[in-house]
Amino acid sequence: MRTVETAASSVRNVKQLARSGVNAARAWGRGRWSIVIAVAVTLMLYAVAWPTLRLTHDISPPVLPLISGAAVLPFALVFIRPALGWAISAATALFVALAYDPVEGYGYPWQVVHILVMLTLLFAVAVHEEIRIVLVVWVATTLLFAAFVPGRDGWGWGIGIGALVVFGLLVRWLLLSRRQLAREEEASEHERARRAILEEKARIARDLHDIVAHHMSMIVVQAQSAPYRLPGVDDEVRAEFDALGSAAREALNEVRTLLGVLRSDGQLPEHEPQPGLHSIEDLFDSARRAGMLLETEATGAPDRVSEAVGLTVYRILQESLANSARHAPGAPVRARLAWEPGAVTVEVINGPAAVGPPTIGHQDRSGGNGIRGMAERAAVVGGQLTAHPRQGGGFEVRAVLPVLLEA
Repeated sequence: MRTVETAASSVRNVKQLARSGVNAARAWGRGRWSIVIAVAVTLMLYAVAWPTLRLTHDISPPVLPLISGAAVLPFALVFIRPALGWAISAATALFVALAYDPVEGYGYPWQVVHILVMLTLLFAVAVHEEIRIVLVVWVATTLLFAAFVPGRDGWGWGIGIGALVVFGLLVRWLLLSRRQLAREEEASEHERARRAILEEKARIARDLHDIVAHHMSMIVVQAQSAPYRLPGVDDEVRAEFDALGSAAREALNEVRTLLGVLRSDGQLPEHEPQPGLHSIEDLFDSARRAGMLLETEATGAPDRVSEAVGLTVYRILQESLANSARHAPGAPVRARLAWEPGAVTVEVINGPAAVGPPTIGHQDRSGGNGIRGMAERAAVVGGQLTAHPRQGGGFEVRAVLPVLLEA
């Protein structure tokens, strides 16, 4: 079950990664075009500011490209560093107002293009920068206009600057609200997907309960009551019925555990323990009690193996032994565990069937997917599994799994 949940989680992570990649690509595209637009507008403003600067201020021709460039080139930073752009443009305005006089008949200390650049950068600061930076820029711009714009027009500009900053803050709050709404919609989408998964898990749980749990319960009852219902049952047959009942109870308990996990939302503080390395000996004993000629071998020792790998080892052994009993009844079976640094090898080899007609491989004629399921389990933890008939008869299952240490 954890494999199913891990796969579902991986699918969700892949979808989130793909969605993040698309959003990042869109953001990169928007950022690229914004820079192109800012540079293009800056060049147009510079083409206007350079030739018109000598018409508004008494500046020597060699200095014209430098002063006009310092006034309008900061506009290129309007989308990426508006506060820095405003600082450069404002410093240039202060320098021009102190160092150069406007020509006769021109009533402002700066070019119109320069004023437009400063106000645009001020608006961008109000939209994008921190509030304390917005306040500093607002006050500084107001004082700059009040100090150098002649007459009472300076304070009138201050009112207009304040209105521009307030409008920028409104735009800022609108953008933040839209972003918050987008995040809430994304969270709602995730919640809907989570509910759909829970509903599907609940449906699977109902089907498993109706199809499997009922029949397993009947097998347990029949196996336990057979010695009392059937006359003349000797001790050997009684022991066989006890082994069948024990195996059926164990299977029923695992089915109930699976149903409990399916019906949960995956956020419980803890689940019922899954079988793992500690259950392998019990699995071997259960196979021997069922009459399997089982030989086991273990080399090395496991060291802090993760629960996922332990569960995978157990399930591969469980499925392989079940296939051996089903397709090669009476054949000797050898199970081997080889623990090495960083990996574990699981092998289950059985000989040709000693009872009944020979079978080729472990292909379940009922349409089962045991080998495929084992391969998928191995792949989930990063391992590989091979399964094939042996020369001379029999079948071999071999899996190599990485040992994932617990944190």
